[in-house]
Amino acid sequence: MTASWTVDQMPDCAGRTVVVTGANSGLGFEATQAFARKGARVVMACRSVERGGAAADEIRAALPAHASGALEVRQCDLASLDSVADFARTLREDHDALHVLCNNAGVMAIPRGETADGFEKQFGINHLGHFALTGHLLSLLVETDGETRVVTQSSGAHSMGEMDFADLQREEAYSRWGAYGQSKLANLLFAYELQRRLTDASVEETISVACHPGYAATDLQYRGPRESGSLLRTGLMRVANTLFAQSASRGALPMLYAATAPAVEGGAYYGPEGFMQMRGAPGRQESSAASREEADATELWRHSETLTGVEYDFAGLSAD
Repeated sequence: MTASWTVDQMPDCAGRTVVVTGANSGLGFEATQAFARKGARVVMACRSVERGGAAADEIRAALPAHASGALEVRQCDLASLDSVADFARTLREDHDALHVLCNNAGVMAIPRGETADGFEKQFGINHLGHFALTGHLLSLLVETDGETRVVTQSSGAHSMGEMDFADLQREEAYSRWGAYGQSKLANLLFAYELQRRLTDASVEETISVACHPGYAATDLQYRGPRESGSLLRTGLMRVANTLFAQSASRGALPMLYAATAPAVEGGAYYGPEGFMQMRGAPGRQESSAASREEADATELWRHSETLTGVEYDFAGLSAD
């Protein structure tokens, strides 16, 4: 049972290195703070080093005197494959171990735009950027002693997603929520397929897990209305967040649970157990039938390797 699971039940993380994307705000900020309180060295992978540094200062100021965690702020723009590759390269140069990779950062329901590499932004940032990052860091995770985890943040909105392999970049037809749903479905297809491929490669100590925060009040909800210049949508979102959302600290619990709880299993999906999976303590959830379509997962993997140029070498992985 996880009915009462909180950050107080997180195991000690001293000596462990954790990467959190989007660590300077929202769920990433809350998760970073919790990891640091438990003694982890957290690498804050942020698009803006300035905002990341301000967030790190805030977290350090609030840490108890006895907390042994440490924070590093590094630039990682998931909208640029070059930035992702540079982040991973320098991380491997400076660290000989990585215990948890939290693929957390994302954008939601924004007007259509393109990344530095020409990908539709929601698909490019939410999925392709994390696909590339994980591919660059997977050997470091596998080579690290003990159990290591890749935790990929999805959303309940994955259930409205549909993979359009003929128009992945949504150039022919674009809707904010349709593109967001596709990107969140892609997160789950990727997380499950990664676990299958790790299992097939006889890698037992590194697992791939998915999670979702339920409905949590973060700045994520406001970016779309702001970029659209819609004061009405911004106001409606503020009302909805006030009335229905749980806090960002509560929304971070499924990611923290997936990253640290002993009972977590590879290929599983964790989220709030409360009303309509929107709030409450974390527990194991069922995702949509579309997210379990192995043929779609294989097709997405093929497209992702082609688009990013990042090919996973499972044959070369060693769990020794």
